[in-house]
Amino acid sequence: MLKHALLKVIAKFAQKQIYGWANKPIQTQEKQLSFLIKHAQKTQFGKDHSFSEISNYEEFRNKVPIRDYEGLRQYFEKIKSGKENILWPGKPLYLALTSGTTSGSKYIPITKESLPNHLNGAKNALLMYVAETGKTDFIDGKFIFIQGSPNLTKISGILSGRLSGISAHHVPSYMKKNMLPTWETNTIEDWENKVKSIVRETENENMTIISGIPSWLQMYFEKIVEKTKMQVSDVFPNFELLIHGGVNFDPYKKKFESLIGKVVDSIELFPASEGFFAFQDRQEQKDLLLILNAGIFYEFIDAEDFRNNNFDRVSLKSVQKDKNYVMIISSSAGLWGYNTGDTVRFTCLKPYKINVTGRIKQSLSAFGEHVIVKEVEQAMERAISHTNTLVMEFTVAPRFKSELLHACHEWFIEFDSTLADISSFGNLLDRELQNQNKYYRDLIEGNIIGKPVITKVKKGGFKKYMTSIGKLGGQNKIPKIANDRKIANGLKKLNLIYSD
Repeated sequence: MLKHALLKVIAKFAQKQIYGWANKPIQTQEKQLSFLIKHAQKTQFGKDHSFSEISNYEEFRNKVPIRDYEGLRQYFEKIKSGKENILWPGKPLYLALTSGTTSGSKYIPITKESLPNHLNGAKNALLMYVAETGKTDFIDGKFIFIQGSPNLTKISGILSGRLSGISAHHVPSYMKKNMLPTWETNTIEDWENKVKSIVRETENENMTIISGIPSWLQMYFEKIVEKTKMQVSDVFPNFELLIHGGVNFDPYKKKFESLIGKVVDSIELFPASEGFFAFQDRQEQKDLLLILNAGIFYEFIDAEDFRNNNFDRVSLKSVQKDKNYVMIISSSAGLWGYNTGDTVRFTCLKPYKINVTGRIKQSLSAFGEHVIVKEVEQAMERAISHTNTLVMEFTVAPRFKSELLHACHEWFIEFDSTLADISSFGNLLDRELQNQNKYYRDLIEGNIIGKPVITKVKKGGFKKYMTSIGKLGGQNKIPKIANDRKIANGLKKLNLIYSD
């Protein structure tokens, strides 16, 4: 058909453009920095930091310090009060509302210049998929993006809401007839009722692409299976592409395959309120292509240095493979030297590709082990694959030494299948974590901490816990690791764990 052929032509053109800038990474990034400095010279931030005197990266690095949301709050508050030309020329189009761990609610500006970055990331990822695989049958079916409410409010005349809700206002007209759920369903705030409504609207449709954060998708698939008594692939026989982002998918892969009933192609994305940073460009390679030409200039700080309060940062041309970095951005949204809190590891430097390893504030080091999210996720994924076990959700907390108990890591796991030998599963987690993390291995070998303990969470326990704290759905996710026992104590208080 003509539309299939046209899509392939568009995809090949997009692929050529994308690999064009990806193969000129340093030049592309230098152009982005020059563009950003030039356009922001007359803003308050530009004047405060002498942008008119900046002509190269070294001068930029010397004049613009690293800050997080709190460090830029004085500028954000002026924008929220209606003032113009603060961080970027004029006023932003939107303020994206997101939750912060230390700053409460955060309002991230989205400007006319930064909006295309948010809108084009997923589109380009899909076009790269078509260019690589030649598959286009999905355009004959329906697409679903499980997202937050598109209802927006106004702050000093600026529209504000969740990023996914903002994006819903910019769905191209040619895609609207294929998109579900309906606007009415998307505006439902209660996630249980929202997912039920999505199931009603989609169960008899020809769904070909399903996308969202894995925790949302899992809830949706479970409701489909529960209502129809069939696997997802039987309900949607033409479902062929899963698009996901927000958390590492690997630990949940087996559970999704069980719910779906077949292996489908997938694309991983790396979106955030601060920018759309990367996407998977090859099916056989699970790392993500860093987006270099969309109004974002990247810098990186060695995560070990960061934890030691050494904030020396480098540009893209000085990064190394297999080193854990905190990602810093400056962007056309008016974020300058902004600590995203995300940690990444470069897997390839030609072109620049990354894996997301977690959040710098989400590391488990109650005993000096410096364990990161990626390490516990990989340990879980290996243990699942070796035991053919299905896991719904998990989190890891420190268990501190007492008169009766040895210090150790306590893994709270919601299993979805019978596990014959908890002890062997724990040994697999321990072995994989020791292989990845020398600090953890030294503590185990030195008998400073004991082998991990597994505590089984009751079916639906994590969902009930998130409901109890008012964080079910939206952008909320169970942290995989923590240095305290807040979640552990919450699960126990609500009687959501097995005592045996």
